[in-house]
Amino acid sequence: MNRRHLLFTTLFLAMLNFGHAAALEVGADAPAVAGISDEGEAVNLADVYAGHDYTLVYFYPKADTPGCTAQGCSLRDSYEELTAKGVAVVGVSTDDVAAQAAFKAKHMLPFTLIADTDHTVMNAFGVPSLRNVMASRQAYLVHNGKIVYADHKGSTTQQAADILGFLK
Repeated sequence: MNRRHLLFTTLFLAMLNFGHAAALEVGADAPAVAGISDEGEAVNLADVYAGHDYTLVYFYPKADTPGCTAQGCSLRDSYEELTAKGVAVVGVSTDDVAAQAAFKAKHMLPFTLIADTDHTVMNAFGVPSLRNVMASRQAYLVHNGKIVYADHKGSTTQQAADILGFLK
């Protein structure tokens, strides 16, 4: 590879990452951003934070795929225990409202899903996209307007257990 090609490639890759904030870390302010729910209604996350002791905002790549279904069902199966500890759950992916609604209905998910088709919520949390289309799997627990738990690796079948373990 010649020097000019290497320089062009480096600049191109840098431009792809330009404007993406780093993923939020523990101690950061939780983004007061809004998205569209699986019911087509606006959801202001600041209102969700204010209405609960904790809010789990989790990101997943694609509704109704094996890993994303395992993650959502993990939270569904522990939903009563999570809510007993004051946790509101909000799932976010770039799927549209119809796909989110179908995913929620098919798997009987008792919590809100956000259709983040324009990446507003992802960008506010600094969640990188996979192939510039899908959210990478991450989870954030918010308490008193601050991030108190951040999982940048992403959990699937253990998502609820990870959160419940942190809360103990």
